[in-house]
Amino acid sequence: MRDLLRSSAEGGGFVPPSSGDFELPPIFGDNVYTTKPIALVFLSVILISVFFIISSRKAAVVPSKLQFAGESVYTFVRNDLAKDVIGHDFLRFVPYLFTLFTFILVNNLFGIIPLLQFPTMSRVSFPYVLAATVYLVFHYVGIRKQGVIKYFKEIMFMPGVPKAAYILITPLEILTFFLVRPLTLSLRLFANMFAGHLLLLVFILGGEHLLQGVIGLKLISPLPLQSALC
Repeated sequence: MRDLLRSSAEGGGFVPPSSGDFELPPIFGDNVYTTKPIALVFLSVILISVFFIISSRKAAVVPSKLQFAGESVYTFVRNDLAKDVIGHDFLRFVPYLFTLFTFILVNNLFGIIPLLQFPTMSRVSFPYVLAATVYLVFHYVGIRKQGVIKYFKEIMFMPGVPKAAYILITPLEILTFFLVRPLTLSLRLFANMFAGHLLLLVFILGGEHLLQGVIGLKLISPLPLQSALC
């Protein structure tokens, strides 16, 4: 962001942010594993672990505010996500879903926290890795429960469908389950965080650029800055 502000000031024109602003240099050295997104991932793991350890350390029948906050998150994942979506055999998946939910939530919140202000999921590699783990777990559980033949048969040949329709439906189902679904879910998470952070940059840089203009522009410069804060 500093480079964009400097370019805008030197060139006299507004320099819009681009995808290049998401390519952050290493924090120290030349190691690609010391960039800000990597540091934020480790920070999120530490924050999540510390929060839930502290909130559950002195659990009581009448919960404290911290315990209530931790239990509220867990209850939401357990009942509204796992139970409602998976059904009767949901309990064994709650730890994984809870970990996945809190990890994504915290890394997305980093995008609006001052000083940090970078959503980790705006780097597409992170959603791809998460999608890959979900993909493997999903198909592993399905194959283990139903067997390989029955599992793939139910995917390729939906019951109650006319046999002639299988010519069209079977290739679509194969593409959906094994290619389209993991890609679209990961790209949806990435695109939301990328677009949100890009808009934030536009509002901040646009407000700063208006401050350098004539009196009329300076008067309206707080509007984009206020939008960025909201």
